Amino acid sequence: MASSTSALGTMSSMKHATPRSSSLNTLSTTTLLPFTSSNQSHSKTLKLSNCSPHSHLSVSLKSFTCRSQAEPSSDSSKVQELSVYEINERDRGSPAYLRLSQKTVNSLGDLVPFSNKLYSGCLQKRVGITAGICVLIQNKAEKKGDRYEAIYSFYFGDYGHISVQGSYLTYEDTYLAVTGGSGIFEGVYGQVKLHQIVFPFKLFYTFYLKGIKDLPQELLSKPVEPSPAVEPSPAAKACEPHAVISGFTD
Repeated sequence: MASSTSALGTMSSMKHATPRSSSLNTLSTTTLLPFTSSNQSHSKTLKLSNCSPHSHLSVSLKSFTCRSQAEPSSDSSKVQELSVYEINERDRGSPAYLRLSQKTVNSLGDLVPFSNKLYSGCLQKRVGITAGICVLIQNKAEKKGDRYEAIYSFYFGDYGHISVQGSYLTYEDTYLAVTGGSGIFEGVYGQVKLHQIVFPFKLFYTFYLKGIKDLPQELLSKPVEPSPAVEPSPAAKACEPHAVISGFTD
């Protein structure tokens, strides 16, 4: 009991003592932690500082802005139409049908790599090729056609290329997503309408492009109305110098 009384007296004296200078009085924020004396029946609270205005260590907070590395074009909301014809002239060994399903009818998993010639919408210039692959998803016997998942690109010589992906239906028009591009098409997005004229030999595409600068006039000719009878001009088919775009892809 004597030692207990002495301890109480000492702690009481500490409680009422006012130090001449104390850093605890200048703390801007404090954290309360429990502190227990050697006598388990008595406890005090110890104040710890998060920061002190008199501390020699300080942390400066600076604001920052995170910007995308891809700066959008000032014309990013503008929609530009681009029309081209894809024509299979039966001289590229395309398409190749890989019957991975090993079934006698078109079935899920069959692959169709392809590459065809690409002409301007007016059919007066050879602009490049298409190149890609289709994965057969479903045979539509009642519609005498198939549904594919297509991944392919349109190559425009020195201008660059446009990549697309989406459903390709051999029995009706479809829309595919424009997923990107290179050259003047870098940063492009939008969609393309695929119009089947004669499967798999003639297709007409209308691109609706966003996110890029104005397209060159060479690619923006007035398109010929799609029909089974359309044909490229003889000069474009022969790739004569005046009937091709710069560095056209063959």
